[in-house]
Amino acid sequence: MRLIQNMSTIAEYPKENNSNRVVKIAVVGGSGVGKTALVVRFLTRRFIGDYERNAATLYAREVQVDGEQVAIQVQDTPGLHVGGGLGSQDQVTRSIQWADAVVLVYSVTDRRSFDLIGRLHQQVREAHPNARVPVVLLANKAELAHLRQVDWQQGPRLAQGLGVAFQEVSASESCSEIHAAFRLLCQAPPPPAATPTNAPEKRRTSLMPRPKSPNMQDLKRRFRQALSARPRTATAV
Repeated sequence: MRLIQNMSTIAEYPKENNSNRVVKIAVVGGSGVGKTALVVRFLTRRFIGDYERNAATLYAREVQVDGEQVAIQVQDTPGLHVGGGLGSQDQVTRSIQWADAVVLVYSVTDRRSFDLIGRLHQQVREAHPNARVPVVLLANKAELAHLRQVDWQQGPRLAQGLGVAFQEVSASESCSEIHAAFRLLCQAPPPPAATPTNAPEKRRTSLMPRPKSPNMQDLKRRFRQALSARPRTATAV
């Protein structure tokens, strides 16, 4: 894992990598929901309990996904508050616009972070109106059952309504579920459906009506009309 930067701007992955694809993932959610812990857990399989909040750090790593070498950039965005400042909101908006995939995170111990998810998902759709950006919803801190403020059924119900994948995880305890969620976003998109080649090609119809070719009866009628129009000459007796 490499730390690319700790700034408000977002750098691209260095061009000298050996990967076939670059996947850019933005991790978005409320303040204190454990976004950084989830990112580090995915990239290093380690859990570190203490982080600098709202660092807006960009991480990079190369991984194998289905036999393909993939360069991953993960943008850990600043945490948002309900009615928070514009600075953090602008950073999150830029991260969503930059990303190829998005992880939405809330904490099961913080109801306000859960209530933010709908607004964040709307931002994703507004930032990518013409593209189907994959989104995963993660409910973090599942191990703190005694502090739970969001019922376990509400997460799957919200994810179903938004049309996104869902997983309840614990950054401190569950490594495999976190790893599977991020790898899902790294998989290559399915190829576009091929159009059948054996389908009969439709004949193009002209907008201009084709002139009808005269038939033999019409020609005879015109010939008789031409003959009858000739002036008659008197014959000598």
